[in-house]
Amino acid sequence: MIEVELDIKQWGNNLGVRLPAAIARESHLKAHQRVRISVLNGEIIIKPVTEVALTLEQRLALFNPAEHGGEVMATSQTLGAENW
Repeated sequence: MIEVELDIKQWGNNLGVRLPAAIARESHLKAHQRVRISVLNGEIIIKPVTEVALTLEQRLALFNPAEHGGEVMATSQTLGAENW
């Protein structure tokens, strides 16, 4: 187990901590990787986000018109300067 003590710094309106290379290496974190931060019983937990972003085709395959009410703009009225 690797353990370090770090200082919390002001970063704009937020607070920030830099992770030492040894901590990042041991936890398999990389630059620009997304993480999920939570607090449980007063302890901060940082976990890598493992969900892969879906492609457009994958998102469309999951779309259910019955569940989502069909087309968003299903109307016979002209809403602006459209000419049908």
